[in-house]
Amino acid sequence: MSQALTLKPLIDAAFDDRALLTDARHRDAVEAAIEALDRGELRTAEKLDGEWQSHAWVMRAILLYFQVRSLEVHEVGPFEFHDKIPLKRGLDGARVRVVPPGTVRRGAFLEPGCVVMPSYVNIGARVGSGTMVDTWATVGSCAQVGKDCHLSGGVGIGGVLEPPGARPVILEDGCFVGSRAIVVEGVLVEREAVLGAGVVLTSSTPIVDVTGPEPVEFRGRVPARSVVIPGSRPKRFPAGDYGVPCALIIGKRSESTDRKTSLNGALRDFGVPV
Repeated sequence: MSQALTLKPLIDAAFDDRALLTDARHRDAVEAAIEALDRGELRTAEKLDGEWQSHAWVMRAILLYFQVRSLEVHEVGPFEFHDKIPLKRGLDGARVRVVPPGTVRRGAFLEPGCVVMPSYVNIGARVGSGTMVDTWATVGSCAQVGKDCHLSGGVGIGGVLEPPGARPVILEDGCFVGSRAIVVEGVLVEREAVLGAGVVLTSSTPIVDVTGPEPVEFRGRVPARSVVIPGSRPKRFPAGDYGVPCALIIGKRSESTDRKTSLNGALRDFGVPV
């Protein structure tokens, strides 16, 4: 990654000493990093040798971008915005569909063929081809959403910028997320998983596979092809016993069918609300 070799030292130095931002070379490095993010040439996290790795220096560039930018008025038709970061441009050339008043910030990358309904995609995020970001869904800063995913209405995919290097929320290819589900704090949803409506996943949420004779617990990761619904389990407090939230893995998408058929089958067979 030649850009990393040239930009990373300048950005790391400016992050440690903000006075360097008065120097044109360091400011230009920040702008160049954001432009490369916007074009999809850089990303805040990627899968290398089978493991997801975050790029702290790219997150530092985003944080510095907020510092070097000034508040400006942006007018889009009858709408007025007052912000430091402009909206993404060149959607036609990028072959993506953004439905008014869907909002995509500069520094986010949308692969060709993705659809953004009236929803929000923040800086540093990446959305894969064939993915639908449905109405009022949010893709937070630096979140990585794979190809052929569906984020249903009102889904909240959390963002992360601090501390730089923290893992963002990651949805691998082919995932389906039901209405009003929330995924935050760097949770990894592996390929082709199905999250039912209202599932809430944080880094500490117990994700319990209840398909076998004994429960198997995960935290921070939904295994590939899992079908997940909201759940609760009892916990004793000084004031009494109460149910605390968890998520339940109640099955797997069938290996014998393709993604579309498997998804429909999972929703039908397990009665998962979407």
